[in-house]
Amino acid sequence: MQCRQGWLDGARRVPSPNANDRPEREVSAVVLHSISLPPGVFGGDHIEQLFTNRLNPDEHPYFATIAGLRVSAHLLIRRDGECVQFVGCNERAWHAGRSCWFDGRVERRELNDFAVGIELEGDEVTAYRLAQYRTLARVLRALFAAYPTITPDRVTSHARIAPLRKADPGPSFDWAYMRQYLTQLVAEPANSDSAYPK
Repeated sequence: MQCRQGWLDGARRVPSPNANDRPEREVSAVVLHSISLPPGVFGGDHIEQLFTNRLNPDEHPYFATIAGLRVSAHLLIRRDGECVQFVGCNERAWHAGRSCWFDGRVERRELNDFAVGIELEGDEVTAYRLAQYRTLARVLRALFAAYPTITPDRVTSHARIAPLRKADPGPSFDWAYMRQYLTQLVAEPANSDSAYPK
């Protein structure tokens, strides 16, 4: 998988209108999220409908509560490992909202301005699938190659950048497992697809 001009060549494209130009050119962080629609339900097209402003508010009571939202992420990794891209990484997707990042000794706000948003289909209590970790690792490797300012220590969670509002991707996401692989990942050739650690 490679990222060319902000688009991943292994991702299915579903363009979202909920995007705009970044106020700064440098892309330098990744924010991981979780999403399921309706909450706790996996599969179907509802996430894609939400990010493309086509969600039917009459289809489920929860949908009526979010009908007016205009949100997006750059990428969605589904339960089976499929990667869907809604917004080019050189553009600003609307995923982080009010957020704060401590960049060394400098506090930076509004991570939408400089971060890539990746949604994992899931919730805070259900274990993510191996296929999702595998795809996420491939995506991150492609982003590291395309944006040298993104490094493993600049991959964070929605919970860390908006702790009073958000808790995703939650305790069900195994950071230690992912970081173990990322340590191996950055030391390998870009064209390597080594086995995921056991």
